[in-house]
Amino acid sequence: MAEPNSSPPSAPEAPTAVAAFFDLDKTIIASSSALAFSKPFLRQGLINRRAALKSAYAQLVFSLSGADADRTERLRAEISAQCAGWDVSQVRAVVNETLHDVVAPLVYAEAAELIAEHKARGEDVIVLSAMGEEVVAPIAEMLGATRSMGTRMEIVDGRYSGELEFYCYGEQKAVAAKRFAAEYGYDLATSHAYTDSSTDVPLLEVVGHPHTVNPDRALRKIAVERGWPVLAFTNPVSLRARIPAPSAAVAVGLGVGAVAAGATLYGLSRRRRKET
Repeated sequence: MAEPNSSPPSAPEAPTAVAAFFDLDKTIIASSSALAFSKPFLRQGLINRRAALKSAYAQLVFSLSGADADRTERLRAEISAQCAGWDVSQVRAVVNETLHDVVAPLVYAEAAELIAEHKARGEDVIVLSAMGEEVVAPIAEMLGATRSMGTRMEIVDGRYSGELEFYCYGEQKAVAAKRFAAEYGYDLATSHAYTDSSTDVPLLEVVGHPHTVNPDRALRKIAVERGWPVLAFTNPVSLRARIPAPSAAVAVGLGVGAVAAGATLYGLSRRRRKET
């Protein structure tokens, strides 16, 4: 029998926190930083000329015929396999030598301003990217983001196994957003998302305020049909002075991101920029 003064159990509180989810390449960063690593990797023997040509051919296929899910998955698997056996310390050394040339060039001023506006309203900013998480995290921190998620490559005995533990791409970005919401109490219905790519439609669909940034042709069409805002970011600014000296973890993540995600996203985005 209940105590006379006891009250019924209260319902769990509804999520009240608001998040703003940002894609990285072509949304915050004006161009793909990953592609720049192909030359230093080639010079250091991590990839050979044949592999470099195959990557270039894959990008050409994307530019001519688009990237359906099956083709994207095949390229992801091929690139991941190419990383198998790479010595992490060698990747670290190569990326440390070229970090500033790769990362420093361009971040959209409009993106930096949006991040600042969300934070000023007390909202969390989260960067989601197919780049390696070790590079996504420091860039996100540099930009003042609250947290981030990137692709994770499995490492065994100091070498990349060729397997991905988590591929933060397409539908998986929406999965990541839901996980963050569950863990940190974000109300997705009042949260925001920003991206340039139609592959991120699942992410845009899980938030109440989707935004497209310099969208590719497919995403622009969807945005018009659904009444989503279309933002034009046109003012990249140098981040060279803002980027600290690279740590070992940052270097490894950049190297992994350059191979695991860069070829796919650069080729796809380049085609879309030309079409729009």
